[in-house]
Amino acid sequence: MFVTMIAAKIRTFLRYRETVRELSRLTNRELADLGLSRSEIPFIARTHAAA
Repeated sequence: MFVTMIAAKIRTFLRYRETVRELSRLTNRELADLGLSRSEIPFIARTHAAA
């Protein structure tokens, strides 16, 4: 059970990191087209990773 919990945490972190990386690659204009600002990237990534 402990190993399963650790594996789930690692997967969540990797999903968070990938989302941050992908959104960070976008220009400010591209982010604005999506209705996002650069300061929202960590929040969006946490929300996505938790889903």
